[in-house]
Amino acid sequence: MPTAFSYWEKESFFTYDIIIIGSGIVGLNAAIQLKKTAPTLKIAILERGFLPSGASTKNAGFACFGSISELIEQEESAGLDGLALLIEKRWKGLLKLRSLLGDKTIDYQCLGGYELFKKGDILLADTCVSKIEHFNRLINDVIGEDAFGLANKKISDFGFEGVSTLIENQYEAQIDSGKMMFALIQYAQKIGVSLFNNCTVEEVHSEISGSRLITKNGSFFCKQLVVTTNAFIKDLLPDIDISPGRGQVLITKPIKALKIAGTFHYDSGYYYFRNINKRILLGGGRNIDFKAEETTEFGQTEPVQLALEDLLKNVILPKVNYEIDYRWSGIMAFGKILEPFIKEVKPNIFCATRCNGMGIAIGSQTGEDVARLLLNTW
Repeated sequence: MPTAFSYWEKESFFTYDIIIIGSGIVGLNAAIQLKKTAPTLKIAILERGFLPSGASTKNAGFACFGSISELIEQEESAGLDGLALLIEKRWKGLLKLRSLLGDKTIDYQCLGGYELFKKGDILLADTCVSKIEHFNRLINDVIGEDAFGLANKKISDFGFEGVSTLIENQYEAQIDSGKMMFALIQYAQKIGVSLFNNCTVEEVHSEISGSRLITKNGSFFCKQLVVTTNAFIKDLLPDIDISPGRGQVLITKPIKALKIAGTFHYDSGYYYFRNINKRILLGGGRNIDFKAEETTEFGQTEPVQLALEDLLKNVILPKVNYEIDYRWSGIMAFGKILEPFIKEVKPNIFCATRCNGMGIAIGSQTGEDVARLLLNTW
């Protein structure tokens, strides 16, 4: 039997100026920006899960703007000017996140980022090394310093096996994604944003004065709607040009005298790993079977897990005793265009999606951008 709400409940909990669907990095930052700019607005976030459902609490916690092999591919897609704009947005997004929450709160540690190349990757390695100066010039225009340099002397320090080339990005850092999201939720609630979890929006109906949102918990109404469900956005806006991409992740138990510190990329960024509390967190392998990983279903597949375990055993921790503790997955959103998709898609309905696996870096800026777009039409 449907819940019979009281007059008080109907009057106070189901009608808003703005409702945001999705409590990930983008949704929370949009809500915070809206509330800080216009404090009198009544704002709510509806989240389908007990915790944010996509990748915000399931990622690897990389505060990065791209390895050289990734930047090469992205320059081919977006052009030099387009890539420069993307790097600037990623860098400024990270600065906004750090400024909003504080480095201590999110456990921000600038330990450097590294791209490693095995002996069989000599052609890609040579190409990337030849591009160091090119991308340093590009990044220097944004942050005022060179970022990339060869770091082959550190290969033995980290204890890697079969790695011939290592490129370092001295400005790449890591954060604790759980602490970040916990702090964002606390911040939003502290300034007056309402958050409803386990509240899946099943239908959206446009009305003359706003949008009616149908959920199992009741019918909500808002004057303006923002959809920030990223990889799940097609459930509500099927015409948006995005594709989901599942990221499978594993983490070891704590390792004594772990030598590895920093964030690491391999195979054009399709594999990534880092240290966290004396453990190694390793994810990726989506390129083994793009079609299979183009899904909104959480879970693991044997081919990807075997590839992760092989990399861990034979390259990352070849002479170290370790145990895998547990595994999980997150769902990202990708598109042919690298820029986030931020648009008023229907009257009074906005969306912000397509972070292309760079949600930590670009999510804060994307949330702020969609908030400004909405306020400009208010």
